[in-house]
Amino acid sequence: MSAKPAARFVIYTDGGARPNPGPGGWAAVVLDAKGNVEEISGGAPSTTNNRMELQAAISALANLSGPSAVELYTDSQYLRQGITSWLGRWRAQGWRRRDGGSVKNVDLWRRLEGLNRRHRVNWRWVKGHAGNEWNERVDALASEEIEARGGGAAAEPASDEAISPDTVRIFLKVRCVGGRGAWVAEVVTPAGTLERSGGASDTTPNRLELECVLELLGGLPPDQSAAVYTGNDYLRRGAALWIHSWKRNRWRTKAGKPVKNAELWHRLDRQLEERRVQWPATTGEAGERLKELKERARELFA
Repeated sequence: MSAKPAARFVIYTDGGARPNPGPGGWAAVVLDAKGNVEEISGGAPSTTNNRMELQAAISALANLSGPSAVELYTDSQYLRQGITSWLGRWRAQGWRRRDGGSVKNVDLWRRLEGLNRRHRVNWRWVKGHAGNEWNERVDALASEEIEARGGGAAAEPASDEAISPDTVRIFLKVRCVGGRGAWVAEVVTPAGTLERSGGASDTTPNRLELECVLELLGGLPPDQSAAVYTGNDYLRRGAALWIHSWKRNRWRTKAGKPVKNAELWHRLDRQLEERRVQWPATTGEAGERLKELKERARELFA
């Protein structure tokens, strides 16, 4: 049980990596009962979105001089759900997920758990990039830390050999003509391979790619890492790079126009907060696999 809180604070945190994984930054704004504001931030040369979200909360809580009552606001469901819902189960299961896989970022979750016990924290979710003053501020500070470490530039796609064995591999191919589409995917897990497929009407190739990825990622455990193999540059580059500038610009392009399929990108952004997703190159064996899926998609489309 934590000691009686000696002070009250409101804290906003944010963190990210660009690309993910890649150079990362975190930030926190701490407001005390008198209205004083303290800003803290930092980063790492090679990290992930989720580690930076965790580090932001850890650094903010560790920065408090004594046990305190805290209202902590984050736009990361991974962070909020992890500390309020998943942590107890993970610990009881020896830091294993329900599917038997290892929980990611255990070192940071352990540190955050200790701080959560020291303080009385009310974990609150705030919608990101929606005009909240302090959420926008920590986002800007975290982005500065990322850019200071060389983040923001497009990264070379990971090779298939660099993908860890416990990562779920998703191979996806979409065919769309005249608003009618079909898709087929292979989901490769340590336990085996599952084929998924479906169709859609009144759609576009880009929209269908997004909808398929959302469905496939949504079927995985929240902290399960994934690698998505797709020949669609709109999806791959959008998820790995463009989405960060879109968020900073309140879902507008550099030209000031609304981002197309914004509601789907919003949903994918939340998925990317909850798990590590890589977008590997589609050459070699991966390319051959996508060619086979292309033929299957044609058969479904017929």
